[in-house]
Amino acid sequence: MLRLRVFPIRAINEAALLCLTLALGGLPATAQGNDSNYILILASGFLCDPGDNTTCPAMAKANQGDSYELSGAGIFDAQSKSEKVTGTFTHKSPNGNALETGVWLASELVSFDSYGAASNALPRRGTGFSPRAMRPGRTQGALRSMPTGGLAVFRIRLLPIQGVPTNAVLQVNCALGEVPRERSVEGIRLTLERNGTEFSEEVGGRVMFLAMRPEVSTPAKTPTQQTVPEPAESQRN
Repeated sequence: MLRLRVFPIRAINEAALLCLTLALGGLPATAQGNDSNYILILASGFLCDPGDNTTCPAMAKANQGDSYELSGAGIFDAQSKSEKVTGTFTHKSPNGNALETGVWLASELVSFDSYGAASNALPRRGTGFSPRAMRPGRTQGALRSMPTGGLAVFRIRLLPIQGVPTNAVLQVNCALGEVPRERSVEGIRLTLERNGTEFSEEVGGRVMFLAMRPEVSTPAKTPTQQTVPEPAESQRN
């Protein structure tokens, strides 16, 4: 069997970042101030710890021993089910050899179950992942981000650099907030639609949802003009 060419991780990440920028740029402006708007960060960015390889990428393993590793980011609206999420993936054999590598794109948000805000979490004003920051010409109205737990289910399209594209169902679980006992392990699960193969063992990977809330600004008060009383009749003369 021919071995796939292993592309530099930096090049793949740059391609994914370009896809993400284009995706966020195409998000409708009406979603920016929606209370059901969330940012997904999947085993990327500030979640990665250089000294801990269990943080990034996120890995899901099948019973046969092969695994999928995913990283990505994006934004979705839990109410309208609109989504713009993308990232990179690597399919590995049980002995760790790369079988496929490429880019994945979300095609549908199936569901999102929020666990609520993280304990002791305070809203952060602005964020490097803010979709408003990536959209030119939109400067009014800041957004606040709140770390939030939840389970998001996406239908995604795996686009390998070599090979046939594959449809799959991706579950992304962030164990913050009031987490159900059966979803206490943070990470991802993946099911391939072509043959039903399940990668249901969450091996590692950090996940975070950021709930985006519009920051309501109080209108500035217009200074009141003081009325100068007219001089009395006796003072005029």
